[in-house]
Amino acid sequence: MMHFPFEWALSLRYLKAKRQQIFISLITWISVGGVAVGVMALIVVLAVMSGFEDLLKQKIVGTNAHAVVLQLDSHRLNDYERVVERVRQAPHVIAVTPFVYSQVMLSSRTNAMGVVIRGIDPAREQLVTDLAKNIREGGLERLSEEVARAANVEEEVPSRSPGIVIGRELSKNLNTFLGDEMTVVSPIGTITPAGMMPKYRRFEVVAIFDSGMFEYDTSLAFISLPTAQRFFNLGDAVSGLQVKVDDVDRAPEVAQALRRELGFPYWTRDWTEMNRNLFAALRVEKVTMFVILVLIVLVAAFNIISTLIMMVMERRRDIAILKAMGATKRAIMRIFVLQGLIIGMTGTAAGAIGGVVLASSLEQIRGLLEHVLQISVFPKDVYYFDQLPVKLQGVDFTLITLAAVVLSFLATLYPAWNAARLDPVEILRYE
Repeated sequence: MMHFPFEWALSLRYLKAKRQQIFISLITWISVGGVAVGVMALIVVLAVMSGFEDLLKQKIVGTNAHAVVLQLDSHRLNDYERVVERVRQAPHVIAVTPFVYSQVMLSSRTNAMGVVIRGIDPAREQLVTDLAKNIREGGLERLSEEVARAANVEEEVPSRSPGIVIGRELSKNLNTFLGDEMTVVSPIGTITPAGMMPKYRRFEVVAIFDSGMFEYDTSLAFISLPTAQRFFNLGDAVSGLQVKVDDVDRAPEVAQALRRELGFPYWTRDWTEMNRNLFAALRVEKVTMFVILVLIVLVAAFNIISTLIMMVMERRRDIAILKAMGATKRAIMRIFVLQGLIIGMTGTAAGAIGGVVLASSLEQIRGLLEHVLQISVFPKDVYYFDQLPVKLQGVDFTLITLAAVVLSFLATLYPAWNAARLDPVEILRYE
């Protein structure tokens, strides 16, 4: 038969309330509940924030390249195929594609919006970004035909309008659907005696994409690379090169290596540099929320202190008898430290299980609340995405549970020390 040290036995016995100790037992369960609620809130909040950051990262590197190569002394990159070959030979580079980038005005029969338009080669683009995967209506065949036609200068140019790919939210805002025509207006046009005249051209909507990120779906459009070069009077030049690497977290290192390899006048930017402020703000917010929510566990720790203090006052006679029988101060301290740790670890375990279950069910809970309350709990025009992202990281889980146990342990020290310093002679004399 296994024998436990008497400190463990007494700690467990003191936690079992007798009739005259119902109040102390209630305070004990409140302490357990406080720790559980704090741990659960920490797990759920940090899981949502980690999921938001991870999904935001996926959307950014899915719609944009891991790095871009630009020319410092101008807004155009000449002889870009030669640069493409040099970049493709660099270590860790998977694919490279040229692009044209400019801001324009999109006009339909009912509305107009300012957007960013990107000229692409669909065959190369699908090797660098997820545009082809995000197409929900239509396809990129028209853009591919325009690229192939531009390569064959002897082929007759058809009379129909060139194709354009727009986001689903942009399609809704402009009340434009697959097969409709819209006008693209560029503020950089031709100079006339009356001044600068904007340049415009009719385009046909040949595809609608849905990246799942509201900002991109409302402000981004794609046309073929040759059409963009003609429309923006670039000749054979492009705005820059998009680069995809084998590891997205290695993009800053690869971008710096390319900058050194290409030299002046070329320069590079990676996705972390272009979105530095956004991810820095998310990290600060995550740390701040962790600190704020730890205060919930801290309040529960104060409940543990009050519970143990009342337990010490209730067990003064028992402590005196134990000391008279030879129990040391350390043994007395261990009794109440173990008692507090049992409360804290029970609350931590319950909160951890509840937090994992709640975090895993948040999307279903959101759908239920929206159905019952008939409101949008997670509007995508505010939070960027059309779903509630959740990602429970092992580091966060370990840090939360460790913080809860440490706070519970610290909460036991003063009551345990107070119990250990009681004078058994004085207690037994007057009680």
